[in-house]
Amino acid sequence: MYGWIGRYLRIDLNSGTVRKEALSADLVKKYLGARGLGTHFMMTEVDPKVDPLSPQNKLIFAAGPLSGTNAPSASHFDVVSKGPLNGTIAASSSGGLFGPMLKYAGYDMIILEGRAKNPVYLWIGDDVVEIRDAADLWGKTVPDTTEAIRSATDEEASVACIGPAGERQVLFANIMNECGRAAGRSGVGAVMGSKNLKAIAVRGTGAVRVPDIKAFRDAVVRASAKIKANSVGGAGLRNYGTDVLVNILNTVGGLPTRNFTDGYFPTADKVGGESLAKQVLIRPRGCFACIISCGRASKVTNPKFEGHGEGPEYETAWAFGPDCGIDNLDAITKANYICNDYGMDTITMGSSVACAMDLFTHGVITTKDTDGIALNFGDEDAMLEMVRKTAEGEGFGRKLALGSYRMAESYGHPEYSMTCKKQEMPAYDPRAIQGIGLNFATGNRGGCHVRGYTISPEVLGQPVKMDPRATEGKPALDITFQDLTAALDSSGMCLFTTFGIGAEDIAELLSAATGMTFTTEEFMKIGARIWNLERLFNLQAGFTTADDTLPERLTKNPILTGPSKGLVNRLGEMLPEYYKLRGWDAAGVPTKKTLADLGL
Repeated sequence: MYGWIGRYLRIDLNSGTVRKEALSADLVKKYLGARGLGTHFMMTEVDPKVDPLSPQNKLIFAAGPLSGTNAPSASHFDVVSKGPLNGTIAASSSGGLFGPMLKYAGYDMIILEGRAKNPVYLWIGDDVVEIRDAADLWGKTVPDTTEAIRSATDEEASVACIGPAGERQVLFANIMNECGRAAGRSGVGAVMGSKNLKAIAVRGTGAVRVPDIKAFRDAVVRASAKIKANSVGGAGLRNYGTDVLVNILNTVGGLPTRNFTDGYFPTADKVGGESLAKQVLIRPRGCFACIISCGRASKVTNPKFEGHGEGPEYETAWAFGPDCGIDNLDAITKANYICNDYGMDTITMGSSVACAMDLFTHGVITTKDTDGIALNFGDEDAMLEMVRKTAEGEGFGRKLALGSYRMAESYGHPEYSMTCKKQEMPAYDPRAIQGIGLNFATGNRGGCHVRGYTISPEVLGQPVKMDPRATEGKPALDITFQDLTAALDSSGMCLFTTFGIGAEDIAELLSAATGMTFTTEEFMKIGARIWNLERLFNLQAGFTTADDTLPERLTKNPILTGPSKGLVNRLGEMLPEYYKLRGWDAAGVPTKKTLADLGL
């Protein structure tokens, strides 16, 4: 094979056996790799009704055909499982070096089955594959685990690991690689912890073959030039990181504030990318083969919040900032460092604190529930203490470790949880931006922006400008972006490359890298196939059209202040058309014709 390696590892943690299996050319043509390939194996090998934290659930690490090539930003891999946060099919993408290194070692994918009797880690050094004792690593933070494993294996190894949060099965625990990159959403780190698997370390010395080096190089040059020429993909993200979006979203009145009680934050500029660049930035950071460098190597010198590491990104700055009514960038960055070290998703963590603050404000919970701490919006010290308690598994932190929905539900008020399918929505107010609301509601893993980033046309005007307040055309827009993203994730490229290139360019890269012909239409059809397969998994897991919804606050309570004052999301106007265009029936179930057309 070209692009793909053509084999994968199947690890039975129950017995400690390792098998190397061949990957079918027909299968990768149909699903590409990463998210698509992992979803196929989950659907064929795992009961969708499985308890996510049981040994019967599987954990799949999968790279794409472009991972490890010199295609622009071709660093990504996906971790696929059934997510414990909400029970949907989970596919969490991460950059860094792990995906390329896995392929250099000679594997496209790792399928992990069962549960080890005691803590272990997996060492992959080219043809050497060993399950090693990890008793001395259990309880260590992500940086300490990474350092210890590199010392025991290879200093150039890429380490994907969980922190103490994953060990304790915090329902939104991350899998971290290179310390600052994260397979962050849906709780895949908790699944890893449930399997007593502390880490996977991999060092490969091989390469990814392409059929015609010159043809592939020429395709790479063309794609890279388009990204560099784009105002966002070229200079914007490198100069200010994703946090540049704070002021942009606030300007349109779409920055959720105080647990989505409002869509405008008067002091947003204090936590935006421009302030980050002046206050805590050391330098931009990029992943393997990255030409964008959106990552932020940062340092806080304020003694009260001092630390160093990576971040924060936009959603993190928002979750610990405006969503909690906080405008102290040092405190926000410190919360980010804690999450990275312990392995926790920053969106769910910050949103859960914001939800708790909302519950406290309305008297649903009191200091008797919160270990004596008043959880008032704007209190940075209380926010940080809640993050620490969750990381350490202390007191009220154990409630927060369930995510905002289960936490709020336990007090009889799930309506305070700003979630879709029990996963916290990120930093875009659906009342001000209609298309992203439809995307949240229909998302296959719940509230998620990176499964259909309609913010590009609705706010940034990329590749075309669409009115964020309009509902017309949004169902078709969402489907296009959802399918594009599903196929892109499966290729091994970063989502941010779409600030500059589209389906035609990615199809050209895939064709040149693999020697197979991928037209634009075929590429998008792969995305639709993956999206529908994820939908089938969720339907069999028990989800229905009733779950394709938004919190009532967003459809009934208008934004209070700012440029989008008075707006609500009009999901009811969009959802029936979305189902029709998807080729689903009124109950949100793909028709037989749709499945047949997609080869499912």
